[in-house]
Amino acid sequence: MNKSELVASIAEKSGLTKKDAEQALNGFISSVQEALADGEKVQLVGFGTFEVRQRKAREGRNPRNPEEVIKIPASKAPVFRSGKALKEAVNK
Repeated sequence: MNKSELVASIAEKSGLTKKDAEQALNGFISSVQEALADGEKVQLVGFGTFEVRQRKAREGRNPRNPEEVIKIPASKAPVFRSGKALKEAVNK
């Protein structure tokens, strides 16, 4: 499912127009991005949790030259952890 299909599905299930559904989806996405950028966790009970995890600096191998060791810097990674209700719905 891509974004336009998701917007159409939201519009159908909520009774909103596609334009309003797209604005709501864009608002949700930007709100989650801002919260994660500020170091906050976004928790939707039953659905899941969006959070940022710190990745340590580590050594890796150059794919073109496996003998060459390269340093991979520390970074932050957005992570989604699904909630119990979502897991149950998927596993039906």
